[in-house]
Amino acid sequence: MRAKRIMANLRVADIEATKSFYTDYLGLGTEEFNMGWVARYTSPDRKANIQLVTGDATAPEDSVISVHTDDIDGAYEEAQKFGYEIVHPLTTEAWGVRRFFVRAPDGNVINIVHHRD
Repeated sequence: MRAKRIMANLRVADIEATKSFYTDYLGLGTEEFNMGWVARYTSPDRKANIQLVTGDATAPEDSVISVHTDDIDGAYEEAQKFGYEIVHPLTTEAWGVRRFFVRAPDGNVINIVHHRD
């Protein structure tokens, strides 16, 4: 699998109560999206970003990072081939991404995702 971008997913109790720290203080002032349970904030030059997550809407566990890839099907097959635990199966979500969650050997849950072009 080839990762083209990795983004931290920070667990927060309330996105609205927390976002000014990340947008105003850290300068991640561009809200790329906000679905109520997950929101992405990015710097104006798009070199820094973060996702705030209150709890994943469709997966049984929250992920600590999102790894974006162009070959989601290949990444899924490779994870299975290596015997890694699939926490959330390969799914096309209602908001248009294809993703799955895999547990790393250290126990961290990783969101492997592909956005439509």
